[in-house]
Amino acid sequence: MKILIDSDVLLDVGLNRPEFVDASSQVLRWAAKTKNAGVAWHSLTNCSYVLKDNGRDFLMGLLDIVEVVSISHSDARRALQLPMKDLEDAFQASASLALGADWIITRNLKDYTFSPVPAIAPQSFLLKIAS
Repeated sequence: MKILIDSDVLLDVGLNRPEFVDASSQVLRWAAKTKNAGVAWHSLTNCSYVLKDNGRDFLMGLLDIVEVVSISHSDARRALQLPMKDLEDAFQASASLALGADWIITRNLKDYTFSPVPAIAPQSFLLKIAS
């Protein structure tokens, strides 16, 4: 099983968001153990912008455990043609296709309704891999 981890899950850990950090950290631990996870290239810039001074150290650690997925010109065109309202999420979806992901791990499920790769919340993913 291969997953793409959305920016919101990364930021849960980077910002230590109390209500979400446990499940999101467990997803990253799974990624470190299995080496079957990726992040979209633009998630790195999203995180660096939000995390500011702490971003560099967080991202250096992240790069030890995930694959960074770059999308091509045709992948970008595909993202623009997806029937998804949020364009950033469409680029995440296109990156997940480029990675060959089975799931997009995100807390933002409503914006992935029309994603070609299904989205799943961190807690639900953890239950799925536990069974």
